[in-house]
Amino acid sequence: MDDGSVGSNVYDVIVVGGAAAGLSAALYTARQGLKTLVLTKDIGGQMLLTDEIQNYPGFPSISGFDLANKLKEHAEAYGVEFVYDELVGIEESSECGGLCFKLKTPYAEYHALSVVLAFGKTPRDLGVPGEQEFKGRGVSYCSVCDGPLFKSKNVVVVGVGDQGLDAVNYLANLCSTIYYVFGHDRPIGSQDLVEEVLRLPNIRPVPNSKVVELVGNKKLERVVVENTKTKERTEIPADGIFIEIGYVAKTDFLKGFLQLNEKKEIVVDKEGRTSRQGVFAAGDVTDTPYKQAVISAGQGSTAALSAYNYVQRIKGKPASSADWRSLKPKQNVELKL
Repeated sequence: MDDGSVGSNVYDVIVVGGAAAGLSAALYTARQGLKTLVLTKDIGGQMLLTDEIQNYPGFPSISGFDLANKLKEHAEAYGVEFVYDELVGIEESSECGGLCFKLKTPYAEYHALSVVLAFGKTPRDLGVPGEQEFKGRGVSYCSVCDGPLFKSKNVVVVGVGDQGLDAVNYLANLCSTIYYVFGHDRPIGSQDLVEEVLRLPNIRPVPNSKVVELVGNKKLERVVVENTKTKERTEIPADGIFIEIGYVAKTDFLKGFLQLNEKKEIVVDKEGRTSRQGVFAAGDVTDTPYKQAVISAGQGSTAALSAYNYVQRIKGKPASSADWRSLKPKQNVELKL
């Protein structure tokens, strides 16, 4: 792993994020010959939340996990480096012998001439007692990722819209009993999906309710729910809880460094440029109104070309508007794309 020291370890670009936007950006910068690092907590991001993607061009049906890994293999083949860590701070720096950016994680610091922020959004927390304590010990935010760990067990799903319904539908084939907690008389979402979920034999709807506490010893054992009409509280014995209530842009550490909108999304122009020169952004973390994997991939490629042109300018070299070259991969990786 790179130790983050300044000097020869300065990257041309650091891409923050390992899903469609970030991996596409890394592929494009690497193919343009830029020394590229991907800094990410995981590979796939929100794509891991679905076991079947049907609207990514070229793949009539593919799991989010498989698509993410194909994108990663493609980027790796052109020399992209990966570090699995979380960005917690970014600032301008002159430690590189000129203007660059210092990226901080809990464990290291990395330097780059340019940055592409493409870390998407993160699952929204419930914000109830016990949630933080039992993360990874019964509390999950990804039914597709963690569902197999709860095979033949009892679980609770707290859901909003189709996201929650999809989670219930998926878990119904794995878990013994699923208690579906929602805040209305009837689940909210696509009518056909609502009907399908309510017909499942192992589903126990818990309407007009909210989760107020998670209880256990070393792992989750019970979920306390409160009826929003009667205020009556009930304990549901459960081995796990899946929290499917949407996503938020965790960009507070960027406040004052970049322009954010009222949703805390990064404001970008049509070329992926942010309010700070040398910093670009793409994907769901930006203010684009459409949150789709294919759109994120396109934005990642756009931001990458903008980053490339920026690096070329500060190096006194010509810019480019495309990536049409035929290049052989640096690594002997079989790309099944």
